[in-house]
Amino acid sequence: MTEPTSTGLDLEGLETVYDALAQAIDAAGPEHAARMLTKLALLNAHALGDAQRFQNHLQLALQDL
Repeated sequence: MTEPTSTGLDLEGLETVYDALAQAIDAAGPEHAARMLTKLALLNAHALGDAQRFQNHLQLALQDL
């Protein structure tokens, strides 16, 4: 299952998002990281506006853990 690569983020944008996410996980701490990530996922799913596409992203995220 491969998601199309046409996104609005270039490599620099992805690095910025990665850094922000890492900082947010650290700020939440181990006791709240899972809850914060769940809230983030729901907010992004709402912004995405496509439940099937979210499901596809979820499956991609589970690969190669």
